[in-house]
Amino acid sequence: MEAADYEVLSVREQLFHDRVRECIISILLFATLYILCHIFLTRFKKPAEFTTVDDEDATVNKIALELCTFTLAVALGAVLLLPFSIISNEVLLSLPRNYYIQWLNGSLIHGLWNLVFLFSNLSLVFLMPFAYFFTESEGFAGSRKGVLGRVYETVVMLILLTLLVLGMVWVASAIVDNDKASRESLYDFWEYYLPYLYSCISFLGVLLLLVCTPLGLARMFSVTGKLLVKPRLLEDLEEQLNCSAFEEAALTRRICNPTSCWLPLDMELLHRQVLALQAQRVLLEKRRKASAWQRNLGYPLAMLCLLVLTGLSVLIVAVHILELLIDEAAMPRGMQDAALGQASFSKLGSFGAIIQVVLIFYLMVSSVVGFYSSPLFGSLRPRWHDTSMTQIIGNCVCLLVLSSALPVFSRTLGLTRFDLLGDFGRFNWLGNFYIVFLYNAAFAGLTTLCLVKTFTAAVRAELIRAFGLDRLPLPVSGFPRASRKKQHQ
Repeated sequence: MEAADYEVLSVREQLFHDRVRECIISILLFATLYILCHIFLTRFKKPAEFTTVDDEDATVNKIALELCTFTLAVALGAVLLLPFSIISNEVLLSLPRNYYIQWLNGSLIHGLWNLVFLFSNLSLVFLMPFAYFFTESEGFAGSRKGVLGRVYETVVMLILLTLLVLGMVWVASAIVDNDKASRESLYDFWEYYLPYLYSCISFLGVLLLLVCTPLGLARMFSVTGKLLVKPRLLEDLEEQLNCSAFEEAALTRRICNPTSCWLPLDMELLHRQVLALQAQRVLLEKRRKASAWQRNLGYPLAMLCLLVLTGLSVLIVAVHILELLIDEAAMPRGMQDAALGQASFSKLGSFGAIIQVVLIFYLMVSSVVGFYSSPLFGSLRPRWHDTSMTQIIGNCVCLLVLSSALPVFSRTLGLTRFDLLGDFGRFNWLGNFYIVFLYNAAFAGLTTLCLVKTFTAAVRAELIRAFGLDRLPLPVSGFPRASRKKQHQ
């Protein structure tokens, strides 16, 4: 063989080894996420649904749980996608020729973005509808009972649903873009239909983040206040313990003496109330035993961090609004080639990249808190060892929609300069200036409004509670005439 043949062979071997290495890394990362999500879901599933007398129902629930685990792993991967890309770029900038990080390259990052996009489509369009119909199916009438009969019914329902969604998207595309070429493009199912459908789902996810994130940013203060021990100026634990003990004693007395000449007593409800009060008293005892450092330093620092992160998010969005009016480069766009390790995506270098990652995680947590705090989706909130299979499926779908829209959400708000890779940058609405501008303005306005309303109300309530004004006997203003009659008498 000549020298040129050896060079070609060595290049092919290098490409082969690179591809194998990327596949192994992707499999290891996804396997880790899958194991974590499986452990997480087993903590919330209802054990009675998996230990039923009917083995068929238990098998169906186990299969549906595995599909939900896969979907939740994809959602977690979508959350980590943008932070992992930003950190990888900074690592390659700091250590450009390090032998031990040669596996970290643009090809790997681009492949991860494509895999997340593919698995998100697969989960939203096929796996989650299949899991829902599979748990609700009973088999066709007259067919043999069993798991296989349920599979047949589920497949038929899934095909009908696919045809229905395909027709709806086809009609929507024809209405929005009345062009023969656009209608003919939908015949190519894989190349045009799925990205177009995912673009619509992603747009709905971005709108959902627009509603849930400001609400979650406002709720984060109250949620953190419940988890941490407040200073004695803002919280009187002794009084709460005494009230809890008195209520528990009163309920115990009613249980021991159930005779009542007026109303029938619900003993089961009373027992549940006693158990809830006992659990509350145990938590209050733990909070009372907290150290002075944890009480006087932990709560103020946590509130200060939340305030700084929230204010920084609003400030970045406000600056991005001005950049949209001045420079077209501020518009979100796609990037087909991941050119990592060439320049930092933050003007502050590595420190700015760390701030971007922290803000992305903070906004994601806030959006989840706001999602479960909203009255529309509050019923989906999972409960410890008491979440039905249908609720688990609904939670996985909602979390996947939120997390898959997070990269687009972060880039649209200008939280990072990292352009969207792969099919994430092919969404048509990303190039519309009016949509992007109004989205940024709406986010800044809603977040500011929620923060001002919540913060002022919380401060007012804490001051009233700290000075004891909530214990003052207030006159009843609804009956002024009766009080006047008593004074005249």
